[in-house]
Amino acid sequence: MSWKATLYDYVHHRNQMDIDYSVEPMLPFVKDAAYLSAQTERLARRADTDGQRQFVPTKSETRLTVDQVAERGDSIVADVTLRRTTIGEIRQVLHEEQRIEQERVTLSPASDGWSVVHIEYLQTEQALRLKPPVAGGIMQAEDSFAAVGLMRAPSVPYLNTQIISHFQQAAARTPYNRLEAVRYADQWWDRTNPTYLAFEVNCSNYVSQCIFAGGAPMNYTGKRDSGWWYKGRVGGQEHWSFSWAVAESLQFYLLTSRGGLRAQEVANPQQLDLGDVISYDWDGDGRYQHTTIVTAKDLSGMPLVNAQTINSKHRYWSYADSPAWTKRTSYRFLHLSDSF
Repeated sequence: MSWKATLYDYVHHRNQMDIDYSVEPMLPFVKDAAYLSAQTERLARRADTDGQRQFVPTKSETRLTVDQVAERGDSIVADVTLRRTTIGEIRQVLHEEQRIEQERVTLSPASDGWSVVHIEYLQTEQALRLKPPVAGGIMQAEDSFAAVGLMRAPSVPYLNTQIISHFQQAAARTPYNRLEAVRYADQWWDRTNPTYLAFEVNCSNYVSQCIFAGGAPMNYTGKRDSGWWYKGRVGGQEHWSFSWAVAESLQFYLLTSRGGLRAQEVANPQQLDLGDVISYDWDGDGRYQHTTIVTAKDLSGMPLVNAQTINSKHRYWSYADSPAWTKRTSYRFLHLSDSF
């Protein structure tokens, strides 16, 4: 069997693993013990979550794209994109969830063909954090694997006709068009809008775009650490507030804003409406690292969310099956104001 056939077998048996809540289908050819252990824990959490919401998975499909391949001695290292669709039922009502994941899969020769010896996630919902400003007002990243300002592609300057001054109030209150925010979220969940910069950790940038599409006016201060605004790339420099693109800053702005875009924290996820926001603190240390937007609800009134970085559509809000999730994970449920 060729390494490509083994790679396709890995994807096929991964689909079966997610339906069975068991790593057993992977055991004959996946030799990465750490991966199998992590998957066992993830599947147990997902089985518990699915049981609580009465979700029964019926089909798991994955479209595999091999992005690049390298040879390392006798081994093959393949970077792949997995476009995954899970279909299931809640009390006989069909539900479909989609997500796009990127992995690096290392395969080595075995006696009867090839084995998968290592699997590495190339993306994570574990976003970077920012240290306090240093001289010149520049924020520094604590984590080395990402940088908020790192672009994957250039953007064009963006002219916002709805900017409001920090010291002015809009003449008339504008309703938050929640359905339009959801429409934008569903349109762009699986790719980045070229009008905007695309960040390595893009979750809050994407959610801010959705909120803006719903009619929220920008609060333009011209200062990175205040207001909520985006101007794009001007004169070779990026112009956007931290609250636009950084999870910790976005949730802080929503809760402390006294005019225009603002939010109220509610006690449980059922209280959220379409277009509302959930912030995720994976470590339970009070600093938030991921942001999602509510785009649907299941039969129990629980939110289903869209997100980017690991692009997801109608994913169950708790993210208990995320590699970033820990027992210390906490959430903020942010109900956005109905008008601005």
